[in-house]
Amino acid sequence: MGVNELVIAVLTVCIGAYLLTGKRRRFIYLLYKTLPRDVLGAYRFIRVNVLLWWWEWQKLTVAKIFSRQATANPEKIAFIFEDKEWTYRELEGYSNRIGRYFTGKSLSREDSVGLIMESRPEYVGIWLGLSKAGLVGALLNTNLRQDVLMHSIKAANCKAVIFGSNFKDAMVEIRERIPNVALYQWSELPDTSCLEGAIDLNPEISSVDSGPLDTVALGTPRDKLIYIYTSGTTGMPKAAVITNLRYMLMSCGVNSMLNLRPTDRIYNSLPLYHTAGGLIGVGQALLRGITVVLRRRFSASKFWPDCVHYECTVAQYIGEICRYLLTAPAAPCDTTHKVRLMFGNGLRPQIWKPFVDRFGVKQIGEFYGATEGNSNLVNIDNTIGAVGFVPLCGSSLYPVALLRVDEETGEPLRGPDGLCIRCKPGESGIFVGKINPKRVLNDFSGYVDRKASEQKILRDVFRKGDRVFNSGDILLMDEFGYFYFKDRTGDTFRWHGENVATSEVEAVVSNVIGLKDAAVYGVEVPGTEGKAGMVAIYDPEYTLNVKEMADGVKKSLPSYARPLFVRVLSELPMTGTFKLKKKDLQEDGFDIKKITDPIYFLDNSGVYVKLTEEIYNNILEGKIRL
Repeated sequence: MGVNELVIAVLTVCIGAYLLTGKRRRFIYLLYKTLPRDVLGAYRFIRVNVLLWWWEWQKLTVAKIFSRQATANPEKIAFIFEDKEWTYRELEGYSNRIGRYFTGKSLSREDSVGLIMESRPEYVGIWLGLSKAGLVGALLNTNLRQDVLMHSIKAANCKAVIFGSNFKDAMVEIRERIPNVALYQWSELPDTSCLEGAIDLNPEISSVDSGPLDTVALGTPRDKLIYIYTSGTTGMPKAAVITNLRYMLMSCGVNSMLNLRPTDRIYNSLPLYHTAGGLIGVGQALLRGITVVLRRRFSASKFWPDCVHYECTVAQYIGEICRYLLTAPAAPCDTTHKVRLMFGNGLRPQIWKPFVDRFGVKQIGEFYGATEGNSNLVNIDNTIGAVGFVPLCGSSLYPVALLRVDEETGEPLRGPDGLCIRCKPGESGIFVGKINPKRVLNDFSGYVDRKASEQKILRDVFRKGDRVFNSGDILLMDEFGYFYFKDRTGDTFRWHGENVATSEVEAVVSNVIGLKDAAVYGVEVPGTEGKAGMVAIYDPEYTLNVKEMADGVKKSLPSYARPLFVRVLSELPMTGTFKLKKKDLQEDGFDIKKITDPIYFLDNSGVYVKLTEEIYNNILEGKIRL
């Protein structure tokens, strides 16, 4: 070896030793560990982006893509519902009849039509048909009643409402308050009486031509497709705008990242007014040609038997579903099913492994993403507890970040330069996504209410003049790039898979109990997903009638929003700005060993009973199902 070669060799060893010391060595190790995941993720990510680019370049909409599916595979099964099979040809014809019928009504392009029905193929056919007529279906939460239901209809500026006959009573309660909204009743049985003043939809569309509509050609990828309601971080439900491209992105993103197959059969027992069930689940049939099994509502006892009966290979969940399944008695179908993948959001890390071990599901596809947001994450490699990842060198490709926040206010912290501060690995912070209207992946369509949309945008975050979407969620990222969900900021908590806006519940409770001061917040209950609702009521004279309160909240609030615990306050803990100290109340929870105030519990009969030590211990031990 010559001198020059020796010098080069020594320098190489020295440089290598320098690079492999301290943080550099750790980074190379992390890169080595995550490279297979990142390469696979990047390949699937690029694949879905190319597909979306191609569809946008061809000016395709969800309706156009579905019509192509129906033309290519007319006899393939799109949906199965209670053993009735709907082929692509049948769903295409049904949606065409709906579209042609409403095209003849006095409605303008992009007018919204509310839809409140239980989950079934006709539900999909109706909003799909409305989109073919250039209208926007507003998917109303079937749990809503009275003021909140009326608010949701008005929030989307609905010109008409289509309702299932089993929601006739809900419409009777508000019909006089929406006199200018046309009502259409859909009935499962032909001899069902129609609400007076409403139009019986089935006879109306029975003789309508099922051929293709000319109006479909007018649609563009960035047109509004549907509205999905979300509580956001505060206040009443908001109508989030879902464009054709956003629908394509979310459904095809999950499809590509989790490598779903055309031969799969998906079990979807989630409500179709939600993003998970109605967008990500249904989208697999509409856009990717995968058969989807629908159910009216989730049943823990029927879940695995249904999967066996319908020969499903994939199933959807929200966190509560997994917990209910795990607490159900063991049965033969627990392991005789063919489900290889379950995907959804909210599976708690504590029950992840026991769930997989008991039911033998090979892959869990946990994902994260707000309905109205511009940033989504997917767990593609079974990392327990993770909601997804970002490649260690991929922040520019997928511009999301965690920002440090003030623990008291939830507001992002800023440095001396006025810009926000990124979290380091291992630190919890608010999850944000950079807004770029030119890219469907990073666009933010927001809500129908522009003011509400602006409240979700942070400005001057990484540099002056930029904008990001504020998810309102606290996540943590580890050094491998995995993200873990921690909590929600603002006045919203999640219970039974639903977002509960505390200000909405406070208004109802206050009215029911004679406008007393009330603070609503979520409290943790061991062994349960999310946070249970609790209300603290200022009543120093102890005049609260808990029976009347129970009747009032049952009448005005959906089951998931009814406070499970009531604390009667003799003193009012106020801040200097005359606000109840929710944080202190939340920390106390419903611990009767710590709290001297009376506490009541909403039992399974719908009555508030005094929280005794026996009931308290039964709740902690999981003997009482919440």
